[in-house]
Amino acid sequence: MKKSVLIALVLSILSFTSKSETYNLDLQKSIDIAKVKSFSMQSLMQDFKIAEFNLKSATSRLKTHIELNFVAPTYSKNILTFPTDRSITHYTSKTLDYGGDLTINQPLPTDGIIYIKSGASNSDNYSLNNRDPNIFTTFGLKQPLTSLYGYNEVKSTLKMAELAFERSKKSLKREELNLNYQVSNVFYNLLAEQKGSEIARSNFERQKEAFDISQNKYKAGLIKEVDALQMEVDLAEAQNNYDLSVVTLGTAFNEFKHLIGINFSDSVSLSSEFKYNVVIVDPLKAVQLALQNRLEIREQEIIIEQNRINIKKEKSAGMIQSSLELSFGLEGIDYPTIQTSISTSFKNSYSDLLNRSPNYGIGLTIKVPILDFGENRAKVHAAESSMKQSILRKEDVQRGIERDVRDVVANLNSSLNRLQLLEKNIVVAEKSFGITRQRYSDGDIDSQSLALERTRLNTAYTSHLRAYISYQLLLADLMRKTFYDFQKNELIK
Repeated sequence: MKKSVLIALVLSILSFTSKSETYNLDLQKSIDIAKVKSFSMQSLMQDFKIAEFNLKSATSRLKTHIELNFVAPTYSKNILTFPTDRSITHYTSKTLDYGGDLTINQPLPTDGIIYIKSGASNSDNYSLNNRDPNIFTTFGLKQPLTSLYGYNEVKSTLKMAELAFERSKKSLKREELNLNYQVSNVFYNLLAEQKGSEIARSNFERQKEAFDISQNKYKAGLIKEVDALQMEVDLAEAQNNYDLSVVTLGTAFNEFKHLIGINFSDSVSLSSEFKYNVVIVDPLKAVQLALQNRLEIREQEIIIEQNRINIKKEKSAGMIQSSLELSFGLEGIDYPTIQTSISTSFKNSYSDLLNRSPNYGIGLTIKVPILDFGENRAKVHAAESSMKQSILRKEDVQRGIERDVRDVVANLNSSLNRLQLLEKNIVVAEKSFGITRQRYSDGDIDSQSLALERTRLNTAYTSHLRAYISYQLLLADLMRKTFYDFQKNELIK
């Protein structure tokens, strides 16, 4: 008894914590949910954030960097050797080191850096009974001259980060439109299965009605037994088709829920009136929009720009390398005994800093490549060939886009004509089935003629449904391939 109560309590808690939701969805609501909850969009958003942070890192590289370094008190004791004329003397060294400095670095757009470094340090040597305080301030410049006439790493890195960010941003937009198409595809597939289940149920109900009529006519001796048995077989087949449609509909619901990112336990009801807008698309306009907006073309242009930067980098590696360094600094030192207080030692070092002449330095380094047996030239040629390959790929992408868009427009216009024709077929098929059913009820035709007419009606419903879905998917496909909504006559931003 207690175990049953415990199980019931656990089940009630689980049912409360995993409460399912109910969604009343049309196509646009389904797309909006998928953009937030689907795995593919969440993953793409992380890719976009990676590119965004990399761009921020590249831009921050040109900003001022400040570092504060400390040497915490560090004590060391070891044996040192001191050679003399006749022997080697060993003595114990005991030292205590501490200090710190503040460094300010300002990167330059020319790949150089201006820095200021200021700090103080001290080393107490207990073995020699002396102290070594030091106060210093240094201003300096480091400038690789190669970046002025060759490859500028700072600008190139920033440019590459900007291109990668743009590429990621455009890829995200393209995948959004791909997701629109995927959701549309699954949504209309689910709608088709739902409508197909309704058609199967209506067919079962019509067959049940025809079966009842045949049974009454058989009992009255108006039809043969074989006709009554055939109607029973047709009823069983209609029942089986309806049961299969229910199972297929459940599978389609699960696929739809998985794609848009909702729980399988959630309840979903779809709303669609099977209405559509008549859209006539000019293939020349569609091709022009695609060539202007398709991200694949801009991606190829980005790759070409990256190749151009790489060529410049390889050429720069074969040039004369040079660098300039400048420094100017003040330094104050003192050599008191260890009994002298720290404050006095640093005060004396500061006085020495004010009185001592400044330190300065200037240096120019040059490296001239003389012989590499064509290594650098081969790398440059390889980078140039890679760029030519990217240019050819861009042209091929443009031609592929034009062909693809022309095919979609042709299929769209053909699908519209077929959809309009099948709408008329449904009206004719419904009227024909109504007449045939009445004739069967009156005994003018047999069950085989009724079954044939019923099959025609089901075929008309199914063909119209497929044509409607094909037309809607072609519109969604054209939108993702041109970045233009031809139903609303507006550009996708």
